[in-house]
Amino acid sequence: MFQRLVVTALLFFPIIGFAQYETVQEGEFGVSVGAAHYFGDLNTRARINRPKLAAGIFFRKNFGNYIAARLSANYARVGYSDIYNTDNEYMHRRNLSFNSNIWELSLQGDFNFFRFMPGEPGYNFTPYVTLGAGVFNYDPFAYLGGKKYNLRSLNTEGQGSALYPDRKPYNPMAFSVPFGVGFKYSVNRKLNIGFEIVHRFTTTDYIDDVSKTYVDPSVFPKLPDGSASPAQLLSDRSYETGEAIGIPGRQRGNSQQKDQFATAVFYITLNLQSYRCPTAN
Repeated sequence: MFQRLVVTALLFFPIIGFAQYETVQEGEFGVSVGAAHYFGDLNTRARINRPKLAAGIFFRKNFGNYIAARLSANYARVGYSDIYNTDNEYMHRRNLSFNSNIWELSLQGDFNFFRFMPGEPGYNFTPYVTLGAGVFNYDPFAYLGGKKYNLRSLNTEGQGSALYPDRKPYNPMAFSVPFGVGFKYSVNRKLNIGFEIVHRFTTTDYIDDVSKTYVDPSVFPKLPDGSASPAQLLSDRSYETGEAIGIPGRQRGNSQQKDQFATAVFYITLNLQSYRCPTAN
């Protein structure tokens, strides 16, 4: 009887092997952390000298081993100051500064250069490019006398004033076009790590609250005691570096170029797996 059982088991073993299920990598859930940087009217030479915090979460859906779609929610803190523009006398005298919190939701396509199969030797690493579209919220602010002021609500370039009917308050939301490169490496079948740099082209010139020209000081109502309002003082801060340069109509920013920002982050992802019989196809 024992011999018959052994023979029967040996006969059925290949059939059992064929019935085993294979792992299918459906997608990845990940978190990222790194640095963000701004480029615009206060940083016209694309200096990368004032990085700030960036973080995010995302879900990446795989469509085979080369293509994936990604839904991301990202946070980036950006900011800059004219005090760093020591090689440009006018910008240094302008003396403007800002910080802003950016909250972005984006949909991107990822395209792997190599076949990527987590846990498979020889297929566990690939560089990739990513391209997509996003929408983000931003809130430029600055400090004056140790107090924080929301710059958009102050209308520092005459937005909403009857003297400048063509200048409307800008929208705190804008669109972005993320474009970047990165690489990822699978530690095992369940875990990946990676690094990427993504640059965002945007549809707004007001991430830094600077775009057009200085306006007439009469746009900003005086305080009850007759002194200049925070809006006026933050519109033209050159008085802190010498004689004020904010003559109405003089260039304050460059409205012909939109602001941009970029992130460089490390991330870790958890592979989401399903199982199927190899003969199911």
